[in-house]
Amino acid sequence: MPSEFHPKMGRFTEYSVVGRKLPTEADATPKLYRMRIFAPNDVVAKSRFWYYLRQLKKVKKANGEIVALNIISEKKPLKVKNFAIWLRYDSRSGTHNMVKEFRALSRAEAVEAMYQDMAARHRARFRNVQILRVAEVEKKDDVRRPYIKQLLEPGLKFPLPHRRTKSKAWFAANRPSTWA
Repeated sequence: MPSEFHPKMGRFTEYSVVGRKLPTEADATPKLYRMRIFAPNDVVAKSRFWYYLRQLKKVKKANGEIVALNIISEKKPLKVKNFAIWLRYDSRSGTHNMVKEFRALSRAEAVEAMYQDMAARHRARFRNVQILRVAEVEKKDDVRRPYIKQLLEPGLKFPLPHRRTKSKAWFAANRPSTWA
C-alpha cells in the first residue's frame, strides 16, 4: 500500500516487510525473512530491510524479492503506554548497545522520540542507530528509569503556578496575587 494514501500523525510508520532470496533450481522455496521496520515511508522501509538482511544473511536486493509489505497499526492508539527500546548505535568512538524507555501512545511515536533523544544526547543520526527490539513495559516494577517511574505514581498531580484571576473591573486597588 503506497504511503501517500495512509494518513498518519507522526514521522515514522511501523512496517512489516517480508522478503526472500529469488527461487532457483537448487532452492525452489527459499526461506522467508520478516522484519518490523520503522521508516517514514515504504521506500525507506524496503531499503532498510535489504540493508539489515544483507548484514544478517547472504541475500541482497539484486538476488532477492519482497513478498509482502504491510503497515502495522497500534491496537490501542489512545492509551499512554511505557515502551523499552533496545538499540545499538555508532558514535564517534565506537559501537554501543543501549536500552531506553519512553512513554508514548504508539510504538512508532516511541521510536520517533528515541531518534530525537539520540540526536540530542549522543549526536547519533538516523543512519547510525539500529533498533534491535521495541517492547511495551506492562508492569510498573519492570520500569527501570527514574524519569519514567516518577510518572507512574498513583494520584500524580501537576501544580499550576502563576494563575491569573479574571477581573471584571478595568482598574483594581491592588495588584493580583498570582502565586497562590
